[in-house]
Amino acid sequence: MSKVKVAINGYGTIGKRVADAVSLQDDMEIVGVSKTRPNFEASIAVDKGYAVYAPAEKVDSMKKGGISAAGTVEDMVESADIVVDCTPGGIGEKNKPLYEKAGVKAIWQGGEDHELAGVSFNASANYEEALGEDFVRVVSCNTTGLSRVIYPVDQEYGVKKVRVTLMRRAADPNDVKKGPINAIVPNPITLPSHHGPDIKTVMPHIDIATTAVKLPTTLMHVHTVNMELEKDCSTDDVKELFEKQSRIMLIEKGIGSTAEIMELGRDLGRPRGDMWENCVWKDSVTMYEGELYFFQGIHQESIVIPDNVDAIRAMMELESDGAKSIAKTNKTMGI
Repeated sequence: MSKVKVAINGYGTIGKRVADAVSLQDDMEIVGVSKTRPNFEASIAVDKGYAVYAPAEKVDSMKKGGISAAGTVEDMVESADIVVDCTPGGIGEKNKPLYEKAGVKAIWQGGEDHELAGVSFNASANYEEALGEDFVRVVSCNTTGLSRVIYPVDQEYGVKKVRVTLMRRAADPNDVKKGPINAIVPNPITLPSHHGPDIKTVMPHIDIATTAVKLPTTLMHVHTVNMELEKDCSTDDVKELFEKQSRIMLIEKGIGSTAEIMELGRDLGRPRGDMWENCVWKDSVTMYEGELYFFQGIHQESIVIPDNVDAIRAMMELESDGAKSIAKTNKTMGI
C-alpha cells in the first residue's frame, strides 16, 4: 500500500514535532514543510531532508537567506493527500479555502475554533468521529490533557462534574517576546475560562467548569483537577486505572516539580526532552469525601503530537480502531 502524503504547513514548535513523528510512521510520509523565513528551523528542515516550501511572495527572500524553496505553499498542498496546519492561531482559518480548492484533507490545531473543522479530536476519547472526515481540529494541549484523564474515569466510574484550575505557562521556551516577568495573571479575568467549553467539543455530556492563570514559567502547564463521580471507588482504583492508560505517566520517585519532569524527559533520551504523556503526580491522586483530586503536568510543546498522527490515520482511514492506531503511534514514537 502506498504511503499517505502529508504536508506540514507551518514548521514551528508544533509543526517540526509533527513532521518528525510522521516520518517515523510506515504508512505515511512527509512531502514538504512550509516556512516564511530562512531561519535556523528552515535550515534544520533542509538538513533533515524535508522539502521546504514558502508563500509565493517569500520564495525570493528564502533564497537570499540561503534556503532554496522547493516551490510555493500552493505547490506543496497540491502534492499532498492531507495537510497538517500548524500555523499560528487565527492564521489557519485563512488557509481553509486553499485546502478546499486543492481537494485535500486538513488538520488544524487547538488555536482555531471548533466550527472551522466541525470535528474536534482527541485520540483517546473520540477517534471514531474523525474516520474519513475531510477537516478535523486536534484540540489544544490543555484540552488534550484533560480529555485523556476525564474519558477513562467517565467510562469506568461516570463523571458528575469536573472542576479544574489551569496554571499556564506564559510562553514557550523559545519565545522571547511574550509573558509576564514578575506577575501572576488571571487569564481570563471573566470566569469560567474557555477550556471547559472546549472539552465539550470532544465529550459534550461532561459537566465541567475551568479557571486559569498565567505564571512566569515556560516549561509546562499544571492542572489541579477535581471530579465528582457517579460510582464509588478508592484512591488505588484510580491509580490503577491511570496506570493502564498508555498516554498517562504517573510521576513519583521524588519528582516534585515541572523542572524535574522536563529533566526526566531529557534523561529518558526523548527528542527535545519532550513529554508526550500527561504527567500525573501519583501521590496527588486522592479520593476525598467521595471526590477525586490530583495534579497533572502538561508539556505544551509536545502533548498533542501523537494525536496529530492518529488524526491522520483516522481521516485517511488507515486504521478504523482507535486503540490500534494509538498503539502503533506509541510504538514508533517510544511512548
